[in-house]
Amino acid sequence: MKITELINTGENRMSFEVFPPKTSDKYDSVQEATEEIAKLRPAFMSVTYGAGGGTSKYTLDIAKSIEQSYGVPSLAHLTCVNSTKETVKQRIKDMKDAGIHNIMALRGDLAPEMKEKDRSAWDYKHAVELIREIKDCGGDFCIGAACYPEVHPESANQKEDIAHLKEKVDAGAEFLTTQMFFDNNLFYNFLYKIREAGITCPIIPGIMPITNAGQVERAIQLSGSFMPQRFRALVDAFGDDPGAMSQAGIAYATDQIIDLYANGIRFVHVYSMNKPYVAKAILDNLSDIVVR
Repeated sequence: MKITELINTGENRMSFEVFPPKTSDKYDSVQEATEEIAKLRPAFMSVTYGAGGGTSKYTLDIAKSIEQSYGVPSLAHLTCVNSTKETVKQRIKDMKDAGIHNIMALRGDLAPEMKEKDRSAWDYKHAVELIREIKDCGGDFCIGAACYPEVHPESANQKEDIAHLKEKVDAGAEFLTTQMFFDNNLFYNFLYKIREAGITCPIIPGIMPITNAGQVERAIQLSGSFMPQRFRALVDAFGDDPGAMSQAGIAYATDQIIDLYANGIRFVHVYSMNKPYVAKAILDNLSDIVVR
């Protein structure tokens, strides 16, 4: 089933993200965690793509397993950073052959050594070019793209960022999923601005439960996330106690999600970091709110 079909039901739904292993010896443990999350019957599960496509086979294998073994729709990530057209076209074909219907089209993170390199000869410099490639390949895919409520780190300002976002939607992106945020007001403000800019496709907010203090710095590095004082106080109070921090982080994320549903958002995506207990705890907290 396509993601847009799920969104259009108008029900309160939730999806989860998992990431493939970097090496084959970790595959079984990741597969086990993925299966435990799939058993919770989320609306769909997204499977990330390793830097430079290094885990592309695992991404496809896990996405296919989720659908075939558990009947849960999957969203397979695809990145194009520093990839050739031949490589990308083959990966799109592999997804089509595997029966994948949903693709998350991303440029992909730049490795530190890539940031200073001349990118003029790259076949793909931006996600919009990958979206066009997927459309040109003729598969019946539902294409998603990423957006940044707090501005993409490489954009000069939010106006420029939203203009590039509209290019992705005009090229064929049918829904957008946000990077993590910890203050819902930032999301509501962003939503207002992109609607004003003529972006009318569904927007799925992405929520990351912070279950250990070490994730805070990582979150800031990845997306420049603003940490509200309320959240900083939580980390200060419970960061040194793993059990308490996990419980508090799940409670904070649950509170964010409840607020989103209460304000008319019907679909929420959770970055569950391959942790079935996190996914289960959030769903249990929302057992009478979320449709499963």
